[in-house]
Amino acid sequence: ETIIEQVLKTDESRRATQVSLDNILAESNKISKEIGAFFKSGEVQKAHLLKEKTGQLKEQSKVLSEQLNKDVTTLQTLLFQIPNIPHISVKAGNSEADNEQVFSEGTIPNLGKNALPHWELAKKYDIIDFELGNKITGAGFPVYKGKGAKLQRALINYFLDKNTKAGYTEVQVPHLVNEASGIATGQLPDKEGQMYHCTEDDLYLIPTAEVPITNMFRGNLLQEADFPITCTGYTPCFRREAGSYGAHVRGLNRLHQFDKVEIVRIEHLDGMVAHIKDILRELKLPFRILRLCGGDTGFTAALTFDFELFSTAQDRWLEISSASNFETFQANRLKLRFKNKAGKSELAHTLNGSSLALPRVLAGILENYQTPEGIKIPEVLIPYTGFSIID
Repeated sequence: ETIIEQVLKTDESRRATQVSLDNILAESNKISKEIGAFFKSGEVQKAHLLKEKTGQLKEQSKVLSEQLNKDVTTLQTLLFQIPNIPHISVKAGNSEADNEQVFSEGTIPNLGKNALPHWELAKKYDIIDFELGNKITGAGFPVYKGKGAKLQRALINYFLDKNTKAGYTEVQVPHLVNEASGIATGQLPDKEGQMYHCTEDDLYLIPTAEVPITNMFRGNLLQEADFPITCTGYTPCFRREAGSYGAHVRGLNRLHQFDKVEIVRIEHLDGMVAHIKDILRELKLPFRILRLCGGDTGFTAALTFDFELFSTAQDRWLEISSASNFETFQANRLKLRFKNKAGKSELAHTLNGSSLALPRVLAGILENYQTPEGIKIPEVLIPYTGFSIID
């Protein structure tokens, strides 16, 4: 029995139970009026007979109410397990091998045979200490030092400045969210095993700023004239990444705690993709854009574009941003609606993208900008770092 079949079966039971309950409550209300009339006319015996029947109806309504609540809970649990429907432009496929490259830009530098991967550069210039982070917390929690810490801060400030200049409103949001927020944006229950859960307070560390920023609008009724609604925010992000191991997750490639600047829109995706392109152009990093196939698109998204930069020293592409259109999927959970020009309520469309996630951008800068003299800083970042080279 498929999950869709279970949903239809449970919904059929819910509807039938609701009809039965409504009929009993209607009959009970009718009898109550008749009892009052009998008492008023002095026909006490008839009134008492009907009172016995109302007692029976009350018991029946209690059983039906319990069944209805059970059906509603089961239906909601099942519905939360159904992913979004892919956009018509998303091609069929099973894995990342089936993703479609739609754009590429930049020249991959020829660094020579002595080029080092970022984790060796980090140790050589003493800017990121993975072992110290392991001592303090565990693997996947690096310590940024000296010019490494300043470069992190420079990237955060640069990303936020680019976003706000493009019209995004900067927000600072909590780094922990409640269960309702996680459910509303689709991280729960789908990604529960990948989230850090503070069980005593029943709060979750955020895996992305998308969760608290989007939930700012949970339950809101907006006006069409309010669009576009655009927000940006910097937060640390926390992901358990259970089951991740091997060379492809070495160094900054995959962390349990990392910094990210997020953009959230309640409107259109096109402007978001163009905006992220502009940032990567200014950083002068070789990048490409992939439209994810159905099998690689996330649980909540209808359409996703992944941005990847080329890691020259690792000789592979690294994902640095995803821009996704959830259409009405999140809005349905958020109960986020707007009144259109005709005055009718509709579900809004939500969108979000990384602008950008820092670890792999930093890795790309360290590797692609390495020279025999040291690591050059992208020109656009020098006003933020205060230095032009890490040596």
